[in-house]
Amino acid sequence: MQAAAEKLRAGCTGPVGTLVQDVAKLSDVDAAQAVQHVEERFGSLDVLVLNAGGPPPGRVLDVTDEQWLRSIELLLLGPLRLARAALPAMALRGFGRVVLVTSAMVRQPDPNLAISVVLRSAATAAAKLMSREYAANGVTVNCVAPGATATDRRTEVLAARAAASGSTLVEVAARDTMAVPAGRPATADEIGAAVAFLASRAASYVNGTVLTVDGGRTETI
Repeated sequence: MQAAAEKLRAGCTGPVGTLVQDVAKLSDVDAAQAVQHVEERFGSLDVLVLNAGGPPPGRVLDVTDEQWLRSIELLLLGPLRLARAALPAMALRGFGRVVLVTSAMVRQPDPNLAISVVLRSAATAAAKLMSREYAANGVTVNCVAPGATATDRRTEVLAARAAASGSTLVEVAARDTMAVPAGRPATADEIGAAVAFLASRAASYVNGTVLTVDGGRTETI
């Protein structure tokens, strides 16, 4: 996180700060304190990007109750608590952007990533409901749904797939990339650009939608 903060400091003129909290263990009090911390330091919280880490892979009937409960806190309840703490103040100021990073698998499920499919679908539905609450006050809530992206998370997923199939990581990665019409995974910066657009004033009339960033892989329209 400190490395990311330093990169931001090098690329912008405004102040950059960090606050460490575990979203999977976030209470309403913790969320309210986090929002208050930002408002006290920077004056207001205008953009909230909810981007929780990925849960472990597994098929839907192989996931244990413990894994479901732990992942619900990470992917659904933690982000909801932060949004609940931030949205009313955004509405009072007349401007706010909430962007939830989900997954293209919400539209085209992968059976080997059941937790992500189920809970990110629930989070997408929650974002749609939230988008209606303060739209008349200049606040929008949208989702960005990335496809294959060149991150450590993709490597983790592909490694698990390789171990289950008896293939090598290189072979599995090649097959996965072949399924992307663009012929490559996205970069993190390309996903960030989609988030930045939805967080901007230019997207003031984009609300309650899902922006899929997957190089054309998702087959549904």
